[in-house]
Amino acid sequence: MSKIEQANIKRNNQRRFLDKFVDVPVKMLIKYGFTPNILSFGGFFCSIAVAFLLSIGGLHFPFPIAWIVPFFMFWAGAFDVFDGEIARRTESISKSGAFIDSNLDRLSDATVLIGLILGNYIHYVLGFILLFLVIMISYIRARAENEGIDMKGVGLMERAERLIILWFAFIAEFWIFFLSNLIYGTPLTIFFPIFIIIFTGLLILTIVQRLIFSFKSLSKIETQKK
Repeated sequence: MSKIEQANIKRNNQRRFLDKFVDVPVKMLIKYGFTPNILSFGGFFCSIAVAFLLSIGGLHFPFPIAWIVPFFMFWAGAFDVFDGEIARRTESISKSGAFIDSNLDRLSDATVLIGLILGNYIHYVLGFILLFLVIMISYIRARAENEGIDMKGVGLMERAERLIILWFAFIAEFWIFFLSNLIYGTPLTIFFPIFIIIFTGLLILTIVQRLIFSFKSLSKIETQKK
């Protein structure tokens, strides 16, 4: 199976997932007049809230308020899905909207990473490396699509996947910290460093996947032109 076929399968799976889980909320948002840009900014402000909470130790909050970081992280990801879906269904896709959404996504990524650094969950050097990798993933797609290559679905760690994985990681970190402190009297903090190493490896893999896909696609285009 070619890389293009794999990307198409991934897109189709994503579409089936979206149709199943976002149909009702998207219809409601459209009904009440929410625009893609409003949701893009909503997701950005949720990311700011996540970053602030992380910076003050949000993953290790007491049990009654431990839900707050995953809550805002969930809506940051949900709004990121809803804005594009609303734009598609209302036929309001525009270059200006895509430009705003793309830039807010990068700012959101950077904001969350800064929150992790300030909260001492990751070393600042690793934070800069992660930011570089995330930006590279986005840049490769933008550069390839500028050359006429469809990059949707290419790479393991697209933004939706990154947000979902981080969401689960935040929940896991809290529960491991809370339960280990409850059972052993000493909280375990080994999970998140191990997770970040794996997460970094997956980002690097995504960059490699996109570079290879782009190079092969460009080579094929050049061959066809000759």
